[in-house]
Parts: sequence; structure tokens; C-alpha cells
Amino acid sequence: MPQSTTSSSGSDSAVPVPVPGAAPATAFDDAPLNRFHLRITSLTFCANASDGYELGIISIALPLIASQLGFGAVWEGLLGASALIGIFLGSVIVGWAADRIGRQRLYTWNFVLIAVASAAEFFVTGPAQLFVLRLLIGIGIGADYALGPTLVAEFVPRKYRGGLLASLTVLWTVGYVVAFFLGNYMVSLGDDAWRWLLATSCVPAVAVVLLRIGVPESPRWLLARGRVEQARAVVERLGGDAEAFASLVRSTRAAGGTAKARYRDLFGRAHWRHTAFGAVFYNAQVVPYFAIYTFLPLVLLKMGVGEEDTTSDGMLNVFLLAGSLAGLWFVAKASRRGLTIWSFVVLIASLAPMAVWPDAPTAVLFPLFLVFTFTMSAAVNLDQVYPAELFPTDLRSSGVGLLNGLSRVGSAIGTFLLPLSLDHLGFSPTMLVLTLVLVAGLVASVAWAPETKNMALH
Repeated sequence: MPQSTTSSSGSDSAVPVPVPGAAPATAFDDAPLNRFHLRITSLTFCANASDGYELGIISIALPLIASQLGFGAVWEGLLGASALIGIFLGSVIVGWAADRIGRQRLYTWNFVLIAVASAAEFFVTGPAQLFVLRLLIGIGIGADYALGPTLVAEFVPRKYRGGLLASLTVLWTVGYVVAFFLGNYMVSLGDDAWRWLLATSCVPAVAVVLLRIGVPESPRWLLARGRVEQARAVVERLGGDAEAFASLVRSTRAAGGTAKARYRDLFGRAHWRHTAFGAVFYNAQVVPYFAIYTFLPLVLLKMGVGEEDTTSDGMLNVFLLAGSLAGLWFVAKASRRGLTIWSFVVLIASLAPMAVWPDAPTAVLFPLFLVFTFTMSAAVNLDQVYPAELFPTDLRSSGVGLLNGLSRVGSAIGTFLLPLSLDHLGFSPTMLVLTLVLVAGLVASVAWAPETKNMALH
């Protein structure tokens, strides 16, 4: 089994870890960056931006919806978690399907679902209807979480893979920040402002459907399925020469020829450590992230930051965006393993004081929360990078979908429980639980995180 090499940059000094799916580099892996590579990445931005936008919009719209439709904390938690539940279903089911029937067709149809369900949100008359529609939107987004990073990883040159995959998460933050500013502007437009807010996401979804028409199938998947001539046509269409195609064929043969992997192989001897690491690392990041930022006004209030303090809200969104952009630099310069481990260390150090000293002055807690916000926003860039590098082609979409789906299970549970926990347990115990989630991520990363930077895929 080939081994990955630990990057000399970054803070990791661990012995290289064998990576199932690592292979000798091909001419396709080392091709110059071209317009198609940028196109496939930019079209995948949309799911991440939509996810960030959906979370940001619902956090602003929920108080208005609850007031107009008349429901309490249980429905509030369910609506906050609904899209996350859908993302689990879409990621796992469509990820599995994409390894069997291909990525390309599903890559277009998932945004048709998002467009229709988003437009229908305008007409809801009760929380149950809204829950179903946001569940469907989540399924569409989850499908793209399985498909988008898989296609980017399988198409783009390895030199640029980490940066382009990490940039997907930046768009999540952009979507969230846009929702914050647009939402705070639109809430003053009347009682039905929340309807317009929720329905706005159908506009970019329609544009995505149109722009994705004509995107080709992954040549790596085609070769893994034995469809050699179709793979050759895709490589030629992208400007690849005979050597680029021949090297992909050699890589596929070295990996064992056509696809024979089964879904259960994700939990088998060759892959279980990567599956376990991916699930724990991903959940340990997104559970605190989604729980805290879905109910950010409530969390800030517990820290002593009043609802009228728009300056603090603005600072947090600036730190979110700055951290996300800084994360691109960290992904490019640091090892995957080192960045994962040290980001958990900083997150624990900045959140733990809120658990052990909840009555500290706001002047102490809020700067710590800014550090937490910046670091978390930088670290989650790895969420789109690591999963796509952990698995071989015939399991990649299944693996990426599974890890995304499991992360949304944790996120949905955390989002549902956070307002109840703050009401019944209080601020300090709630922050302690979230800190322990981060500790679990640190332990799993130290034990299992492989080094995949600049690894060639097969």
C-alpha cells in the first residue's frame, strides 16, 4: 500500500500514516490549473453558500415566525435543526447512490429540489409545513455536500486540491454573513418579511441548475466502472493528452481495476480508522459551531451582550469571515494533521473559560468568544478537504456523504438541545458539554488523523 508523506510545513511531526486511496501521482493529477477546474469549484460553492445562508436566515427569521405562527421552544428547535436532518439524509443516501450510478446527473437535480422547496416556503401556514420544506432543502444541500467535494477532488490537480476544497467552506461563511446583513435589513419590512427572507434562496438555486448543465462525469469514476472510452472522451474534452489518460488508467489498475468496493468496506479493516476519525473530527467541529451560531443572539445574551448591541454582532461576523479567509492560508501552509490538532487546542482554551467562569465580565468573555469564532471559522475549512482525501474513488462519494451526514446528525441534535439546555441547565453546563465535544475531537485527531496533504488519489 503506498503511503502519504507528511508535509514539511506546519506543526505536525508524526510518522507518516498509511492512507487507503493513496496512489502514485499521474499526469492528470499534475495538470496545469485551467478554467474547467475553476468552474467545477465555483459551481460547488453554491451548496456551501446555500447552507450558510439557510442557517443564517433561519436564526434571524425564527423569532418572527414563532410570533406570527404561534409556537414554542420545541418547534423552534425542530425548525432550527430541520435542514440539518435533511443534510444527513441527502449526504448519506445520495453519496451512496453517486458511487453506483455516477456523480454528474445527481449534481444537477439536487438544486432543482432546493429551488422548488425554497420558493414554497413563502406560502407556509404552519410550522409542520415549514419543517417539511426545510427538510427537503437540507436533502438537496446534503446531496451536494457528498457530490461537490468529490467532483472537485477527482478533477482538480493535487497541488491546488486543498486550497480549492477549503475555499468551499469560505463560501459557507460568506452565505452566513450575507444572511445576517440581509436578514437584519429585511426584518423591518413588515410582518411577512420572514417569508421573503426564506424564499430568497430559490433565486441562486435556479441559477445553479442552469449553470451545471453540461458538467461531465468524473473520469476517475468512469474508469473505476470500466467505462474506458467515456473516460477518455472526458479527459480529451478537458484538454488532457494521451499520457494524462494513460496515467489515470495505470492508477486505476494499480488500485485493483474496476470498482468492487461495497458500502460496508467503509467500516472494514482498510478504512475503519479513517471513517472513525472523520466522523469524530467533523462532529467535534460542527456540533459547537451549529449549536452556538444558530442561536447566537441567545448565547450572546448569556454572556452579557444585549440584543441592541449591533456592534458586537458585526464584530463576530467580521471575525467569522476573517477566520475563514485565514483558514485558506493555514490549509495551504500547514499539514492537515497539525492544523486539525492545534485548532482543537485553541478552541478548547477559548471556550473552556466560559464553562468554568460564566460570571466573568463581558470584557473577558467576549474577546475569548472572538478568538473561538476566528479559530473555528479557520478550522472548518478542513471539513471539505479531509473527507475527500480519506477514501479511494469507488468509496469516495459514499465516504464523503457518510461523514457529512453523520456530522449533521450531531449538529441537528446540538441545535435542537441548545435552547433547551440553556433554559434548564444554564450557560455554564452547556458550554462545558460543548467543550467536552471539542476534547473528543482532539483525542481522535491525535490518535487517528492521517497526513493527506499533496497525496495523489486513485
